[in-house]
Amino acid sequence: MVYTPLTKRAILFAFDAHRGQYDKSGLPYINHPLHVAESMESEDECVVALLHDVLEDTDITVEDLTQIGISDRQIAALKLLCHDDSVPYLEYVRAIRADPVARKVKLADLHHNSDLTRLSMVTAQDTERAEKYKKAIEMLSKE
Repeated sequence: MVYTPLTKRAILFAFDAHRGQYDKSGLPYINHPLHVAESMESEDECVVALLHDVLEDTDITVEDLTQIGISDRQIAALKLLCHDDSVPYLEYVRAIRADPVARKVKLADLHHNSDLTRLSMVTAQDTERAEKYKKAIEMLSKE
């Protein structure tokens, strides 16, 4: 992760946006975007990684992000990372391939979400989801 004034602002914003949210293992949700951001190398990648779930999982809007200085380029990647349930999952993943920042963030997101050791108890649904993510990782890893 790189630390710039904007990435620091994005960290604080993500903390506020995900306050009170917990992941499937019962840990504060903010650990997930922080983990994803740790493998990023540019400011754009870090900002998108830190905020990759705020549009989809909170009441935050594009306008809110614009007000804190998130660029149009970063917002475009964030929008690509929002999965509209009316779009088949692998079609959504295919669209992400076109954007290098969204693609890198989604790959890190999928790898973290596929780590079943994070869960206290692994269900059949968890295993099925990990298999779906494996297909998405393969799709995004192809040049």
